[in-house]
Amino acid sequence: MKSRIDRIKKQLHEASYKLTPQREATVIVLLEHEADHLSAEDVFLLVKEKSPEIGLATVYRTLELLTDLKVVDKINFGDGVSRFDLRKEGDHHFHHHLICIECGKVEEVQEDLLGEVEKIVESRWDFAIKDHWLTFHGICKVCKANDDEN
Repeated sequence: MKSRIDRIKKQLHEASYKLTPQREATVIVLLEHEADHLSAEDVFLLVKEKSPEIGLATVYRTLELLTDLKVVDKINFGDGVSRFDLRKEGDHHFHHHLICIECGKVEEVQEDLLGEVEKIVESRWDFAIKDHWLTFHGICKVCKANDDEN
């Protein structure tokens, strides 16, 4: 985790920002809960356990800064709540998600499935793609198995 924090610190420094103790506490929470797709409020409550003096506005500003620097991706799964997802190191694109409409489980798809689609869009519409994300809504294998049993 330390090396990842050091790399994030370097990203901040290159953009003329410092890794303040509040920002570091926020980054640590995101790293510790990398698979959880936390909302800003979730992050705030977890950061507050580590740094009781931190305010909600500070966490919001930190999450927005990390989003602007592409350290995290801000996502919405259609429930009206923005969630924050650490971008995998070395990824050029946001990863994809499978969302179960029955239980709400979110699975990540790490493979970049849209390479050919990007080439077609860039060529056909003379459009310079900078990023993409794809979310599939359906029924997960656990819920499908439960439905099959009933």
